[in-house]
Amino acid sequence: MRIALYQPDQAGNVGTILRLAACLGVAVDIIEPCGFPWGDRALRRAGMDYAEIANVTRHASWEAFEAQLGGRLMLLTTAGGTPLPGERFEPDDILLLGSESAGVPPAVHERAASRIRIPQAPGTRSLNIAVAAGIGLAEALRQTNGWPR
Repeated sequence: MRIALYQPDQAGNVGTILRLAACLGVAVDIIEPCGFPWGDRALRRAGMDYAEIANVTRHASWEAFEAQLGGRLMLLTTAGGTPLPGERFEPDDILLLGSESAGVPPAVHERAASRIRIPQAPGTRSLNIAVAAGIGLAEALRQTNGWPR
């Protein structure tokens, strides 16, 4: 199981996701460009010392990331057709989240094996991506018995 972040905008969210991934033993792919300089203070503050132990791979572009894909690409998106509880995950899935400001472009939507939405209360627009990553990852790990031992 991996988390992939497509051109993230907010260093604090990336730091939080790196901390989540380090604690749960999940690798993270960062698909650049980022909307902040790598090593930003907000990234360090949110990730704390966990960011240093996170398994992170940075990719210069979508094409570079796509060239090394090894599992199914599972896009978490507010435009998804499959509700999270109805999705069936596999251990080598890659949970992809788009940038906070723009999500992912149509070509990336099309590349995903599944487009998954987290059900929300009526009248709400979207979750913070770090929160969405945590919810999606928890369900995927539960289904695949992938929690750290």
